[in-house]
Amino acid sequence: MQEEQKRILLLTTGGTIASLPTSQGLAPGLEGDQLVQLLGRIASQYRITVRDLLQLDSSNIQPEEWQVIAEAVYQARSDYDGIVITHGTDTMAYTSSALSFMLLNIRIPVVLTGAQLSIDHPLTDAVDNLRTALAMAASGTPGVFLAFNRTVIRGCRAVKIRTTNFSAFESVNSPYAAYVDGGGLHIDPSLPRPNGPCELREQMCREVFLIKLIPGFDPEIFDLLVQRRYRGIVIEAFGSGGLHFVRRDLISKLRMAHEAGIAVVVCSQCLYESSNLSLYQTGQKALEQGVIESYDMTTEAAVTKLMWVLAQMPEGDLKSVRECFATNMAGEINA
Repeated sequence: MQEEQKRILLLTTGGTIASLPTSQGLAPGLEGDQLVQLLGRIASQYRITVRDLLQLDSSNIQPEEWQVIAEAVYQARSDYDGIVITHGTDTMAYTSSALSFMLLNIRIPVVLTGAQLSIDHPLTDAVDNLRTALAMAASGTPGVFLAFNRTVIRGCRAVKIRTTNFSAFESVNSPYAAYVDGGGLHIDPSLPRPNGPCELREQMCREVFLIKLIPGFDPEIFDLLVQRRYRGIVIEAFGSGGLHFVRRDLISKLRMAHEAGIAVVVCSQCLYESSNLSLYQTGQKALEQGVIESYDMTTEAAVTKLMWVLAQMPEGDLKSVRECFATNMAGEINA
């Protein structure tokens, strides 16, 4: 007896995978039906429904678009076995991280993918990426994922590390959720299962600022952020979490930000392993000023999680923000 085809919803948002040449360079132009047509016979293995949500370069996909995408996934979650979202590569890791929090406990696979070359290019990687995404979406494995170059990454662990290479994304501080080889799709059996009902919690605080420290960074930028009423700051600090306090006293500004009700998260500029603010004097001084440590989160996960947490909490309730941020929600932090 032939196995029933899986019902897959394809949501398109633009990106390189759907781009066409224009007088001003590549720009999204292909619709979802055209992507499916160019996918060839593989598409016939699934019952694919197409919905064109957006047609944007991913540089223009922002929190407002995350909300549109999350709403579309949530409304369709009961009608399909899995959902594939095509997306530009530049901000895909931010979108996949954001959706990981907006769609907590989603009970079907939601898989983002894209390409380094348009799907109509003779050397495109788009077909392979869509094949992997469709297989993951049909697997029944719940969660938000990113599929690229025959690997699948948890949405809150993906980072774009290359601009043109087909191996554009890496799973940082976490094993691949799945990979493809001659034996097919291999899924990590230790992936967590939903532990409650799925709720759409799509609100995001947009008043979050990301700072990458450099030697000699001027701490007075914090005065401006307080004046502009930012609610959250993420600092990419040195090494395991170092921040300078000699000559340019960044530590005292952290206290000022905390007293102003701003949640300050500190992560490491290093891509791999974890921050540890308790290791050195500089980190301990920062902890004394009320900063929140992000441990082994990616920058993308730290930023989007802080945006999400701040939107769930009353303004100024830094205790609840700290507790929620420290809780592993979607595999973004190793307990």
